[in-house]
Amino acid sequence: MSRTITINHVTRIEGHAKIDIHLNDQGKVASTQFHVTQYRGFEKFVEGRPYYEMPAITARICGICPVSHLLASVKACDAIMAVTIPEAGRLLRELLHCAQFVQSHGLSFFHLSAPDLLLGFDSDPKLRNVVGLIEKYPEAARDGIALRKFGQQAIERLAGERIHPSWTVPGGVNQPLSTETRDWILSGLPLARSIIRRTLKTFKAMLDGFPEEADSFGNMPTMHAGLSDYEGRLQIYDGIMRFRDADGKVVASFAKPTEYSKYIGEASLPDSYLKAPYFKPLGYPEGTYRVGPLGRLNAAESCGTPEADQELAEYRQRLGRIVHSSFFYHYARLIEALYASERMEELLNMPEILDTHVRAEAAVNCHEGVGIIEAPRGTLIHHYKVDEKGAMTWANLIVATGHNNLAINRSIQQVAERFVDGNQLKEGAVNRVSAVVRAYDPCLSCSTHAFGQLPMQLRLLSASGETLDSVTAG
Repeated sequence: MSRTITINHVTRIEGHAKIDIHLNDQGKVASTQFHVTQYRGFEKFVEGRPYYEMPAITARICGICPVSHLLASVKACDAIMAVTIPEAGRLLRELLHCAQFVQSHGLSFFHLSAPDLLLGFDSDPKLRNVVGLIEKYPEAARDGIALRKFGQQAIERLAGERIHPSWTVPGGVNQPLSTETRDWILSGLPLARSIIRRTLKTFKAMLDGFPEEADSFGNMPTMHAGLSDYEGRLQIYDGIMRFRDADGKVVASFAKPTEYSKYIGEASLPDSYLKAPYFKPLGYPEGTYRVGPLGRLNAAESCGTPEADQELAEYRQRLGRIVHSSFFYHYARLIEALYASERMEELLNMPEILDTHVRAEAAVNCHEGVGIIEAPRGTLIHHYKVDEKGAMTWANLIVATGHNNLAINRSIQQVAERFVDGNQLKEGAVNRVSAVVRAYDPCLSCSTHAFGQLPMQLRLLSASGETLDSVTAG
């Protein structure tokens, strides 16, 4: 008899999701489904609000990556105002974003994924958590806490608050950088960088211990996308959006944020509140692509900072120019954390970052604006439309986890087929299904928003789980 294994709560992620694993009569995996079960609807309830309130409103989508939403939002608002922000304001925004990368990547690696990597995918689930990590690997746990603390404190020093700061505003930022804050952040960078170096060394030494995971955690040819400059160097605040195919060829790129809709389409799925973006020229679902650390390093030619480029060269020597396995999101994430720490030092040593002219003032000069940045989890797009008075008439948000939705679904299927056996079910096998989701570091609170009518399906099931009737709307 066919059966279904349900993971009701995918743990150690931001947000809520469940996974269904459907088994055939022989107990083998027939299909899987990734359900994002929470719904937010920010696009609808912002209608009628003044555009300049959007950064504060959309930052409340998430308490983990509010800085990313702030920056995408203010960039969309800059476009509505049709202003070029002062250079000091642009540099300070990028600095804030680098601090966000350090703290977010630290959280993902140490707190969410390290219990699997250090304690083992098959370890006792009662101990396979951050508490168990502290008990068995106290130094690694302390490193994780210290790295995230530095990133959060740097955000607080710059923006006045660690979460939902009001410092980033349309037109720039509302306060210049003081020499005291600059010097404080500079003084903390050596420790942060030493932690990242040490963690990279530890992780690289562990790689040979996960051959099956590396081979099956979303190991598949897809496209990859991310921002870079004209020389192909990694960018996280501003840049050219590149799409690179599975063979390494750049197949599309655009510099104007408003052009994103030429290349990115969005499909609605019947069993999830999470939309499924795809590369339009290939169509749905053939146009699957990945974003985030793995996607960015595949899309870019280089990082552009010395130590990160050394690590990137070793990464590619080990794994190839285009890395297909999502297991290596962890590796890419650490390289990006190193890049962000180096970039922070570069920015802080630029004389112009202390300039006191940090904001441009203007009213509504354009009825539409798009802001695109690279959030830690991947490309983030805010698209707004306003009336003559600046009131919001329409909004659409495409969040990193949405871009990865199709890839996450395919990865879950691949891992389940590799490890799950309904005739001899093991907890470690089911944990690996959740772990491949964690590799993407999804932010599901960010990802579920309304655009048009969501398809909804109501199913009537028998006691044995057989579908007796169904109704679909939308």
